[in-house]
Amino acid sequence: MIIAGFGFRASVTLPSLRGLLGATQVDALAVVADKADHPAILALSHEINKPLLCVPLDALASDRARTPAPHQPPRYGKTSVAEAAALAAAGPGSILIQSRITAPDGTATMALAQRKNS
Repeated sequence: MIIAGFGFRASVTLPSLRGLLGATQVDALAVVADKADHPAILALSHEINKPLLCVPLDALASDRARTPAPHQPPRYGKTSVAEAAALAAAGPGSILIQSRITAPDGTATMALAQRKNS
């Protein structure tokens, strides 16, 4: 199972998120729970007909994420929220298969994690 984790600003748009995902085939999308009601991520989930997994702040896999993120709000930790959300949603033993990438407009990031034994 492949999970696309996203981090984004309030100003993100569906085209930005769609551009990050591109033609990548995923089984689900993951975001930190406090962003789960954003219209752009809800629209992407609906558009590709994949579930949106909401990761509570205290469940983010920040200790397993690789990419430093010094400019994000402290509540998300010091590493990429996209990586941390993808790894948390993919479960214990999951691996990062795509480090964080950033949308050209800077409003969103995405990372991919794969569940162990998938």
